[in-house]
Amino acid sequence: MRCRRLLLTGAAGGLGRVLRPRLQRHCERLRLSDLADLGGAAAHEELMPADLADAHAMLELLDGVDAVLHFGGVSVEQPFDMVLPANIVGVFNLYEAARLQGVRRIVFASSNHVTGCYRQGEVIRPTAPARPDGYYGISKAFGENLASLYFDRYGIETVSLRLGNCAPEPADRRGLAIWLSHDDLERLVLASLSAEDVGCLTIYGASDNPRAWWDNSAERDIGYRPQDSAEAYRAQIEARPPVADPQDPTELYQGGRFLGIGPFPFP
Repeated sequence: MRCRRLLLTGAAGGLGRVLRPRLQRHCERLRLSDLADLGGAAAHEELMPADLADAHAMLELLDGVDAVLHFGGVSVEQPFDMVLPANIVGVFNLYEAARLQGVRRIVFASSNHVTGCYRQGEVIRPTAPARPDGYYGISKAFGENLASLYFDRYGIETVSLRLGNCAPEPADRRGLAIWLSHDDLERLVLASLSAEDVGCLTIYGASDNPRAWWDNSAERDIGYRPQDSAEAYRAQIEARPPVADPQDPTELYQGGRFLGIGPFPFP
Protein backbone atom coordinates (compact mmCIF):
# COMPACT_ATOMS: atom_id res chain seq x y z
CA MET A 1 0.00 0.00 0.00
CA ARG A 2 1.24 3.47 -0.89
CA CYS A 3 -0.99 6.56 -0.62
CA ARG A 4 -0.43 9.72 -2.54
CA ARG A 5 -1.32 11.85 0.51
CA LEU A 6 -1.90 10.33 3.94
CA LEU A 7 -3.16 12.34 6.91
CA LEU A 8 -2.08 11.55 10.48
CA THR A 9 -3.97 13.46 13.17
CA GLY A 10 -2.55 13.55 16.69
CA ALA A 11 0.90 13.47 15.14
CA ALA A 12 2.53 15.09 18.20
CA GLY A 13 0.97 12.58 20.61
CA GLY A 14 2.60 9.45 21.96
CA LEU A 15 1.48 7.08 19.21
CA GLY A 16 1.66 9.79 16.56
CA ARG A 17 5.36 10.19 17.29
CA VAL A 18 5.80 6.44 16.98
CA LEU A 19 4.05 6.29 13.61
CA ARG A 20 5.40 9.47 12.01
CA PRO A 21 8.85 8.17 10.97
CA ARG A 22 7.43 4.76 10.05
CA LEU A 23 4.86 6.07 7.57
CA GLN A 24 7.17 7.94 5.21
CA ARG A 25 7.88 4.95 2.99
CA HIS A 26 4.17 4.22 2.59
CA CYS A 27 3.01 7.52 1.10
CA GLU A 28 4.24 10.21 -1.24
CA ARG A 29 3.14 13.02 1.11
CA LEU A 30 2.48 12.68 4.83
CA ARG A 31 0.22 15.41 6.21
CA LEU A 32 0.64 15.86 9.95
CA SER A 33 -1.80 17.62 12.23
CA ASP A 34 -1.93 18.47 15.93
CA LEU A 35 -2.32 21.52 18.13
CA ALA A 36 0.91 20.65 19.96
CA ASP A 37 4.34 21.40 18.48
CA LEU A 38 5.09 19.24 15.43
CA GLY A 39 8.70 20.39 15.04
CA GLY A 40 10.12 20.88 11.57
CA ALA A 41 8.81 19.24 8.42
CA ALA A 42 10.84 16.67 6.53
CA ALA A 43 10.93 16.85 2.74
CA HIS A 44 7.97 14.49 2.33
CA GLU A 45 5.87 16.05 5.12
CA GLU A 46 3.18 18.73 5.33
CA LEU A 47 2.42 20.34 8.70
CA MET A 48 -1.17 21.54 9.12
CA PRO A 49 -2.12 22.23 12.75
CA ALA A 50 -5.89 22.12 13.14
CA ASP A 51 -8.39 22.13 15.97
CA LEU A 52 -10.60 19.05 15.66
CA ALA A 53 -13.51 21.07 17.05
CA ASP A 54 -13.20 23.63 14.20
CA ALA A 55 -15.33 22.36 11.31
CA HIS A 56 -13.84 24.73 8.72
CA ALA A 57 -10.28 23.84 9.74
CA MET A 58 -11.09 20.15 9.39
CA LEU A 59 -12.55 20.68 5.93
CA GLU A 60 -9.28 22.30 4.83
CA LEU A 61 -7.22 19.61 6.57
CA LEU A 62 -8.84 16.78 4.58
CA ASP A 63 -8.58 18.52 1.21
CA GLY A 64 -6.65 16.30 -1.19
CA VAL A 65 -6.24 13.45 1.29
CA ASP A 66 -6.50 9.79 0.22
CA ALA A 67 -6.79 8.21 3.67
CA VAL A 68 -6.76 9.25 7.32
CA LEU A 69 -5.11 7.82 10.41
CA HIS A 70 -7.15 9.46 13.16
CA PHE A 71 -5.05 9.41 16.32
CA GLY A 72 -6.01 12.90 17.49
CA GLY A 73 -8.03 13.94 20.52
CA VAL A 74 -8.02 13.43 24.27
CA SER A 75 -6.30 10.12 25.07
CA VAL A 76 -6.97 9.72 28.79
CA GLU A 77 -9.97 9.82 31.12
CA GLN A 78 -11.07 13.41 31.73
CA PRO A 79 -14.24 15.27 32.76
CA PHE A 80 -16.87 15.14 30.02
CA ASP A 81 -16.55 18.82 29.07
CA MET A 82 -12.86 18.21 28.28
CA VAL A 83 -13.57 15.07 26.23
CA LEU A 84 -16.47 16.55 24.27
CA PRO A 85 -14.78 19.08 21.90
CA ALA A 86 -12.06 16.86 20.39
CA ASN A 87 -13.40 13.35 20.85
CA ILE A 88 -17.08 13.83 20.02
CA VAL A 89 -17.49 17.10 18.13
CA GLY A 90 -14.07 16.56 16.57
CA VAL A 91 -14.73 13.07 15.27
CA PHE A 92 -18.01 14.28 13.77
CA ASN A 93 -16.13 17.10 12.04
CA LEU A 94 -13.59 14.59 10.74
CA TYR A 95 -16.20 12.32 9.17
CA GLU A 96 -18.23 15.15 7.74
CA ALA A 97 -15.10 16.65 6.21
CA ALA A 98 -14.20 13.22 4.83
CA ARG A 99 -17.63 12.99 3.21
CA LEU A 100 -17.35 16.42 1.64
CA GLN A 101 -13.76 15.91 0.46
CA GLY A 102 -14.30 12.42 -0.94
CA VAL A 103 -12.03 10.53 1.48
CA ARG A 104 -12.86 6.81 1.35
CA ARG A 105 -10.77 5.19 4.12
CA ILE A 106 -10.29 6.11 7.79
CA VAL A 107 -8.34 4.19 10.39
CA PHE A 108 -9.82 5.28 13.71
CA ALA A 109 -7.75 4.92 16.88
CA SER A 110 -10.44 3.66 19.21
CA SER A 111 -9.64 2.09 22.58
CA ASN A 112 -10.00 -1.01 24.71
CA HIS A 113 -11.80 1.31 27.15
CA VAL A 114 -14.92 0.93 24.99
CA THR A 115 -15.22 -2.45 26.74
CA GLY A 116 -13.34 -1.63 29.92
CA CYS A 117 -16.11 -2.81 32.27
CA TYR A 118 -15.82 -6.44 31.24
CA ARG A 119 -13.95 -8.49 33.83
CA GLN A 120 -10.28 -9.25 33.41
CA GLY A 121 -9.86 -12.77 32.09
CA GLU A 122 -13.22 -12.68 30.30
CA VAL A 123 -12.63 -13.30 26.59
CA ILE A 124 -14.76 -11.07 24.37
CA ARG A 125 -15.12 -10.43 20.67
CA PRO A 126 -15.26 -7.01 18.98
CA THR A 127 -18.98 -7.63 18.42
CA ALA A 128 -19.68 -7.78 22.17
CA PRO A 129 -21.85 -4.90 23.45
CA ALA A 130 -19.90 -1.82 24.48
CA ARG A 131 -19.28 -1.44 28.21
CA PRO A 132 -17.25 1.77 28.52
CA ASP A 133 -15.35 2.48 31.71
CA GLY A 134 -15.56 6.29 31.52
CA TYR A 135 -16.15 9.36 29.39
CA TYR A 136 -13.10 8.60 27.26
CA GLY A 137 -14.45 5.14 26.51
CA ILE A 138 -17.89 6.62 25.75
CA SER A 139 -16.29 9.01 23.25
CA LYS A 140 -14.57 6.14 21.45
CA ALA A 141 -17.82 4.17 21.33
CA PHE A 142 -19.42 7.25 19.77
CA GLY A 143 -16.67 7.35 17.15
CA GLU A 144 -17.20 3.69 16.28
CA ASN A 145 -20.94 4.25 15.86
CA LEU A 146 -20.36 7.35 13.77
CA ALA A 147 -18.07 5.29 11.54
CA SER A 148 -20.93 2.81 11.07
CA LEU A 149 -23.31 5.60 10.08
CA TYR A 150 -20.88 7.09 7.57
CA PHE A 151 -20.26 3.70 5.98
CA ASP A 152 -23.94 2.80 5.72
CA ARG A 153 -24.98 6.22 4.45
CA TYR A 154 -21.96 7.40 2.48
CA GLY A 155 -19.69 4.40 1.85
CA ILE A 156 -16.71 5.69 3.86
CA GLU A 157 -14.80 2.63 5.05
CA THR A 158 -13.36 2.53 8.56
CA VAL A 159 -11.21 0.16 10.55
CA SER A 160 -11.69 1.02 14.22
CA LEU A 161 -8.73 -0.16 16.29
CA ARG A 162 -9.51 -0.77 19.95
CA LEU A 163 -5.91 -0.30 20.95
CA GLY A 164 -4.49 -2.02 23.99
CA ASN A 165 -1.42 -0.86 25.91
CA CYS A 166 0.93 0.25 23.12
CA ALA A 167 4.38 0.65 24.60
CA PRO A 168 7.96 -0.63 24.21
CA GLU A 169 7.09 -3.43 26.66
CA PRO A 170 4.11 -4.44 28.84
CA ALA A 171 3.90 -2.42 32.03
CA ASP A 172 2.21 -4.89 34.39
CA ARG A 173 0.07 -8.01 34.68
CA ARG A 174 -2.74 -6.34 32.76
CA GLY A 175 -0.25 -5.60 30.01
CA LEU A 176 0.40 -9.33 29.56
CA ALA A 177 -3.11 -9.55 28.09
CA ILE A 178 -3.41 -6.29 26.16
CA TRP A 179 0.12 -5.24 25.13
CA LEU A 180 0.70 -3.96 21.60
CA SER A 181 4.32 -3.46 20.51
CA HIS A 182 5.30 -0.47 18.41
CA ASP A 183 6.26 -2.74 15.53
CA ASP A 184 2.90 -4.52 15.67
CA LEU A 185 1.14 -1.15 15.79
CA GLU A 186 2.82 -0.30 12.50
CA ARG A 187 1.80 -3.67 11.02
CA LEU A 188 -1.77 -3.17 12.22
CA VAL A 189 -2.08 0.33 10.80
CA LEU A 190 -0.64 -0.65 7.42
CA ALA A 191 -2.93 -3.68 7.18
CA SER A 192 -5.90 -1.45 8.04
CA LEU A 193 -4.99 0.99 5.30
CA SER A 194 -4.30 -1.55 2.58
CA ALA A 195 -6.95 -4.25 3.08
CA GLU A 196 -9.72 -4.24 0.49
CA ASP A 197 -13.44 -4.02 1.20
CA VAL A 198 -13.17 -3.61 4.98
CA GLY A 199 -16.58 -1.96 5.24
CA CYS A 200 -16.93 -0.86 8.84
CA LEU A 201 -14.73 -3.18 10.87
CA THR A 202 -13.75 -3.10 14.54
CA ILE A 203 -10.79 -5.10 15.84
CA TYR A 204 -8.65 -5.04 18.96
CA GLY A 205 -5.10 -3.79 18.68
CA ALA A 206 -2.86 -6.27 20.45
CA SER A 207 0.25 -8.31 19.87
CA ASP A 208 0.27 -12.11 19.85
CA ASN A 209 -0.31 -12.47 23.61
CA PRO A 210 -1.20 -16.00 24.84
CA ARG A 211 -3.17 -14.58 27.80
CA ALA A 212 -5.26 -12.22 25.68
CA TRP A 213 -8.75 -11.20 26.82
CA TRP A 214 -9.90 -10.59 23.26
CA ASP A 215 -10.91 -13.01 20.52
CA ASN A 216 -9.35 -11.06 17.69
CA SER A 217 -9.91 -13.47 14.82
CA ALA A 218 -11.28 -10.54 12.80
CA GLU A 219 -7.69 -9.31 12.47
CA ARG A 220 -7.15 -11.99 9.84
CA ASP A 221 -9.74 -10.28 7.66
CA ILE A 222 -7.33 -7.41 7.04
CA GLY A 223 -4.14 -9.46 6.91
CA TYR A 224 -2.72 -8.34 10.26
CA ARG A 225 -0.22 -10.85 11.63
CA PRO A 226 1.31 -9.74 14.95
CA GLN A 227 4.88 -10.87 15.42
CA ASP A 228 5.59 -9.81 19.01
CA SER A 229 4.29 -11.28 22.26
CA ALA A 230 4.01 -10.21 25.89
CA GLU A 231 5.01 -13.74 26.89
CA ALA A 232 8.66 -12.73 26.67
CA TYR A 233 8.06 -10.40 29.66
CA ARG A 234 5.81 -12.65 31.74
CA ALA A 235 8.44 -14.03 34.14
CA GLN A 236 9.82 -10.63 35.14
CA ILE A 237 6.34 -9.13 35.58
CA GLU A 238 4.97 -12.03 37.61
CA ALA A 239 8.05 -11.88 39.86
CA ARG A 240 6.83 -8.53 41.18
CA PRO A 241 4.82 -8.43 44.43
CA PRO A 242 1.11 -9.24 43.96
CA VAL A 243 -1.44 -6.45 44.01
CA ALA A 244 -2.55 -5.25 47.43
CA ASP A 245 -6.30 -5.71 46.87
CA PRO A 246 -7.39 -8.10 44.11
CA GLN A 247 -11.01 -6.91 44.60
CA ASP A 248 -10.12 -3.34 43.66
CA PRO A 249 -12.07 -2.39 40.51
CA THR A 250 -8.81 -1.46 38.82
CA GLU A 251 -7.75 -5.11 39.22
CA LEU A 252 -11.14 -6.67 38.48
CA TYR A 253 -12.01 -4.97 35.20
CA GLN A 254 -10.28 -4.76 31.86
CA GLY A 255 -10.11 -0.96 31.96
CA GLY A 256 -7.56 -1.10 34.77
CA ARG A 257 -6.60 2.21 36.33
CA PHE A 258 -9.33 4.07 34.41
CA LEU A 259 -11.78 2.45 36.85
CA GLY A 260 -10.09 4.43 39.60
CA ILE A 261 -10.58 7.84 37.99
CA GLY A 262 -13.65 9.92 38.84
CA PRO A 263 -16.40 10.70 39.44
CA PHE A 264 -15.67 14.29 38.54
CA PRO A 265 -17.39 17.31 40.15
CA PHE A 266 -20.62 18.24 38.41
CA PRO A 267 -20.37 21.73 36.86
